[in-house]
Amino acid sequence: MTNFSELTTLHVGGPAKNVIRAKTEAELIEAVRMADGSGSELLIVGGGSNLLVGDLGFDGTVIIVETTGNSYEIDACSGGMLQVSAGVNWDEFVAFTIEKNLANLESLSGIPGTVGGAPIQNIGAYGHEVAEAIARVRTYDRKSRTIKTFTNDQCEFGYRDSIFKRETAQYLILDVTFHLRLGEFSLPIKYKELADFLKVDLDARVPTSELRLAVLALREKKGMLIRGVHQNWSAGSFFVNPIISAEVAATLPESAPRWPQPDGLIKTSAAWLMENAGVSKGEKLNGAKISDNHVLALTNAGNATAEDIVQLARSARRKVQEKFGITLIPEVRLVGIDF
Repeated sequence: MTNFSELTTLHVGGPAKNVIRAKTEAELIEAVRMADGSGSELLIVGGGSNLLVGDLGFDGTVIIVETTGNSYEIDACSGGMLQVSAGVNWDEFVAFTIEKNLANLESLSGIPGTVGGAPIQNIGAYGHEVAEAIARVRTYDRKSRTIKTFTNDQCEFGYRDSIFKRETAQYLILDVTFHLRLGEFSLPIKYKELADFLKVDLDARVPTSELRLAVLALREKKGMLIRGVHQNWSAGSFFVNPIISAEVAATLPESAPRWPQPDGLIKTSAAWLMENAGVSKGEKLNGAKISDNHVLALTNAGNATAEDIVQLARSARRKVQEKFGITLIPEVRLVGIDF
């Protein structure tokens, strides 16, 4: 029997009772239809990079999305339109776009997972989100048993959020169409850390290949590139950056990061809150460990259980709650876990 330690980047989790690997869109839809028709509980897994399953495992059907392929048209005026299957590796796709002289995804280099998972979380990094580049998302509607395509507006994208995240039991993402700009230079750099690393001013543009290398280097430095070695067995950022009211933001120390949002709310840094609440890099709890490189990465040091990871996450959340009155929300999807 397969364990989730074999299916996730955290390398923890109990048994998966029934695993189906879908290589084609037809296989994927049929597997979902069969599971839904039998009444079996269903868990759909892409790259396993944003998933923590409990030590008791999952008793239903697990479908691994391994569909591949893309089609694209590139025009000197309108840019590139690329329709990409859900199972394609995200970072390999980003590298492909840069090779084709297409821009707008370079800041999202190095994020683990698949193309199909990108719109669910509305993945983002260094001041940009994937929603900026998505034209449409084609899905299988499990309730009506029909194919349904969403335009960008219909995806209801928000910070690490989308209709697909809120309606996980209804929509299965089949492929994503991206509208990318033709060009060798990046989007304006909005993130000071990245600008400093490149030794350029904020809002500067650099060659997309250069920005990709810088982003990969920064993610490597923070331990956010998923590698085979134990110290990088993680799910990336475990918590999302909190969105808080201006009143709550005013209670934080002046040194706390504040990023005003269009609706008047304030985004602050989960990592800053953790570090200033007493969460330390390298902190361990049994086999779980706060990364030596970045407090947001909770790692499996080699022999962790899912419960070890959860207990370490609870400890960090409790420290932040007690110090600042802010409750951290997991970015990682939790299955079979009471958090």
